[in-house]
Amino acid sequence: MTSHVKVAQAKTHLSELLVKVQRGEEFIITRGSEPVARLVPMDGLAHRKALIDTIRAERAQYGSVSQDEIRDWKHEDHTH
Repeated sequence: MTSHVKVAQAKTHLSELLVKVQRGEEFIITRGSEPVARLVPMDGLAHRKALIDTIRAERAQYGSVSQDEIRDWKHEDHTH
């Protein structure tokens, strides 16, 4: 689960947050109630980028899908 931390708390407790991030925790830094940044482990970020690359490669194998194909798919009730 990702925890939310206000900017002032993040500034005051940055060292402690970084220790937790190194253990795999993630934090969203907020200004008031507005999310402004995400603090994540570097390895996690690299892993996510690798997953995105894998997904893109898989999608490239199938080519683009036409609007007609999408409409037919929805008509066959595959939306659930």
